[in-house]
Order: sequence, then structure tokens, then C-alpha cells
Amino acid sequence: MLFFLDSADIKEIEELLAFGIVDGITTNPSLFAAIGGDFYKIAKDICSAVDGPVSLEASSTDYNNMLQEGEKILGIADNAVLKLPMTWPGIKACKYFSDKGHRVNMTLCFSAAQALVAAKAGATYVSPFIGRIDDTGHDGLNLIEDINEIYMNYPELNTKILAASIRNIYHLHQVCKIGTSIATIPAKIMKQLLDHPLTDIGVKKFSEDWKKSGLKI
Repeated sequence: MLFFLDSADIKEIEELLAFGIVDGITTNPSLFAAIGGDFYKIAKDICSAVDGPVSLEASSTDYNNMLQEGEKILGIADNAVLKLPMTWPGIKACKYFSDKGHRVNMTLCFSAAQALVAAKAGATYVSPFIGRIDDTGHDGLNLIEDINEIYMNYPELNTKILAASIRNIYHLHQVCKIGTSIATIPAKIMKQLLDHPLTDIGVKKFSEDWKKSGLKI
């Protein structure tokens, strides 16, 4: 299981990289818009800080402009991954870039059919959005299970599931049980991974007992 941090904030990224559990980064236009600044400078800084893949999304919705933006994004760094929307122009652009040996992350996936088409177009990753499906009253984890089962049925499909829109620790727990290759996790959720009241109680108790003992290390 790989952990990708979902962030475009370089300070936040560097903070969590220090713990050695971040394997890559995913970004989107909304994350960049929230922090502002020069897209290419920030993207270069992120790619320089991270050894693993960094997904950077094209903002265009038409095929020709996706190609132009895609070339620029992929030219930022060797670890840059082009992120494209799950639309017909996006699929066409995915095929174009994957045929050239570039890595593509197909995002905004909300159905198994979309994931299957993305895989046939050569996508490196497909990003099903668990939380957003949950928001509609359906179970986003069921989609992860369906895509995983379909991909396992056809080993010639090499696309990896990148579980996205993870809203809580339960989502992460479940996608790990399903066997998803990658989860992209917001910083807020990643920082909660070690939270447990019994750990806090244990640390407090051990610390108090040690102080009382007068022992030294």
C-alpha cells in the first residue's frame, strides 16, 4: 500500500515527508487555487521535494488544449504525472500520452465502467472518489471493490487503483482491506493515523512512572 498526500502546500508536504510515510503527491486545480501563486514554480518545488510521483492536473476540458497543457506539465520534472478528467477528451488524451510512455492519472472516476475505459486507454492510475459518492447516499467503497474485482479478472490491465476523496480513517482501513494499491490522503486525515486514546493514556502512565522512579537512561 502506497500513501499519496493530497496537497499542493509545499510546507505541509515537507512537514509530512519528514516522517517517511509519504510515497507520492496528488494535486488538483482546487488545491492550487486555494494557496495561490505561480503554478509552475509550486509544481517544480513539489516535484523537487518528493522522490515519488506527483500528479498535476490539466485545467483544460478540450482535447487539443489538454495536449498542450499535458506537454508542459510532463516537462516540469521526471516524476510529474499528468492528471486528466474522466471525459472522452480526457480518455483520448490519456491514450495519446500513455502511448508515448508517459504516466497518466485519470481522475473524477465514479463508476466501474469509467475505470474500465481508463484502463483500456492505458492509464497508469485511476482515481475513484469515495467521499463524493458517499455524499450522494451511495457507498463509495463498493465502487472500489467493483473496480478491484474487474481489474483482477483481466490481468492484462495494468492500471492501479488510487483511492481518492478519503474522508476518514475508516475509508483508509477499508481500501487497505480491499487491496487497493494506493490511497491519496489529505494532510488532516494523515495526521490522525496514530491517534488512539489508549496510546495517549499509556504514554502518560509510562512517563509518570518513570519520573517517580528516579531512574535515568
